[in-house]
Amino acid sequence: MERRKFLKNSGLGSAAILGGTLIGACKEQKKEIGVTTAKITKGPIVIATWDVPNATAKAFGILDGNGTSLDAVEQGVMMEEADVSNQSVGKGGRPDRDGNVTLDACIMDKDSRCGAVVYLENIVHAVSVARKVMEETPHVMLAGAGAKQFALEMGFPEEDLLTDASREEWLEWKKTSQYKPVINIENHDTIGMLAIDSNGDIAGACTTSGMAYKMGGRIGDSPIIGAGLFVDNEIGGATATGMGEEVVRTVGSFLIVELMRQGKSPQEACEEGVRRIIAKKENYQDIQIGFIAINKAGETGGYCIHPGFSYRQYSGKGHVNTPAKSFIEA
Repeated sequence: MERRKFLKNSGLGSAAILGGTLIGACKEQKKEIGVTTAKITKGPIVIATWDVPNATAKAFGILDGNGTSLDAVEQGVMMEEADVSNQSVGKGGRPDRDGNVTLDACIMDKDSRCGAVVYLENIVHAVSVARKVMEETPHVMLAGAGAKQFALEMGFPEEDLLTDASREEWLEWKKTSQYKPVINIENHDTIGMLAIDSNGDIAGACTTSGMAYKMGGRIGDSPIIGAGLFVDNEIGGATATGMGEEVVRTVGSFLIVELMRQGKSPQEACEEGVRRIIAKKENYQDIQIGFIAINKAGETGGYCIHPGFSYRQYSGKGHVNTPAKSFIEA
């Protein structure tokens, strides 16, 4: 939609023309605002990357009990952080090449408040620490030793996150020390979650242990607001999984929300987000990227580079896992 411009030369128009321009601009502004507020749905609905039924069931239970979308996404992803069989997040996450499990997470609410932690060690629920950063500090992100100190001050218990299973895999990896991401085996995957509550408010959360056997200090897209997660309560939300470096380069989640603001459906926006990455990545066949999104009307979408990525959704229509459409077909 083109925006009207005021006449720069006052000799070209009378006060009536200028008044007409102002009236037209106001009408156009009202029309544009109407687009963003139309078709608002009241939840509950929750959507998450990958097939994580325990996480989405937990979140939906909170929403169904008239809980907030913020509580739902936090407690939903906490299920995966505590699940030692999920080696891509929380306790049991695969370590970096030095054997250290380090966690990244972020959370964002309906009012655009957000919090994040990066390179957090020995604390299981990184997403909850991120929420405390949002609610208890003037900052958005805390890192490393500072994030851990803050978590301990907030009463989070300290524990070793490296399980026997992840330690054994790491020791086996050290025999060759070859880093080569393998698509869709959760060596660099994430749980991202988006929810709409009964008030129609949207929140999102994202948590990960990052790439398996990454260089010490590496941070991906997951804790970066606008890259791994973005929420605009007037429009919708998006979150990402896969090779985080590529998502960061296109500010992928923010891009998808902005595409929805321009009128694209969540599915169309996710597809365009993936295409932007492919256009800038010569060897895109070697990586996996997946996006999911939800808009204010409760419509959802998901898209990825390679087949194999799916997203779990829970709403009044049921609890289903949906294989995402992919740029490279099976």
